Amino acid sequence: MTQTIFWSIFGGDELLGLEYILDLYGMQQLELAEKLGIKKQNINLWIKGKQNISKKHLPTLERIFGIEAKYFTTELSELEKLEIQKEKLKRDLKPVITKHEEQFLIGEKGDLVERPVYDKEELNQIEHDIEKAKLIEKFQEITNRAEHQPYLDTFKLMLELLDKSQHEIIFHKTIEGLAHYLEVLPDWVSTGPEQDEFESELFEILDDHNY
Repeated sequence: MTQTIFWSIFGGDELLGLEYILDLYGMQQLELAEKLGIKKQNINLWIKGKQNISKKHLPTLERIFGIEAKYFTTELSELEKLEIQKEKLKRDLKPVITKHEEQFLIGEKGDLVERPVYDKEELNQIEHDIEKAKLIEKFQEITNRAEHQPYLDTFKLMLELLDKSQHEIIFHKTIEGLAHYLEVLPDWVSTGPEQDEFESELFEILDDHNY
C-alpha cells in the first residue's frame, strides 16, 4: 500500500526546503551525503543555514527527488510544500489523466484553464488543496492591501456571505455577473445560457444605479 504524507496547510515549523524534502521522502542526511559524494556534516550545515548549498549539487538534487532546485534553498510557503508533495505522489503513484475539467484561473487573466483529473484520488485531493492554498495566499495579499484603502467593510461582508451563503445559487450567479460587468472575466467565460440571461437583467439594474 502506498503511503502518502499530507502536511497541514495551516501551520508547522518553518523548515529550509532541503530539510522538509528529506523528511517528506524519509531520507537520512547520511544517505543523501553518500549520493552526493560529500560528508554528512555538509548536509547538516546546509540545513542549519550555516552554509549555502553548492550550485554544482543542485542538478543532482533535482534528479534524486524530481523537484526543481529552487525548493531546496529557501524556507517554503505552505503552497510550495503542497507542490512538492504533489511531485512525490506523481512519482510514487504514476497516475493516469482520465479527463480534463475547466476551472477559473487565479491571477490576472481571469480565464478558464483545463485541470487534469487523475485516476488516483490522492492526486485529485492534493490538486484541490493546492487550489485552496492559492486562494488563501491571494486573499491574504488582497486584505493586506486593504489597510491603505477605505473598503475593508467590503471584505467583512464578503466573508460573511462566504460563511453563510456560499452554497446559494443566487450568490454565485451574482458574483459571476459582477465579474463580467466589471470586466474581471472575459465575456466568453460563462457557465451557460441561463447565466447569460440572468446577467442581461442584472446589468440593466446595475446600469440604472451606476455610481
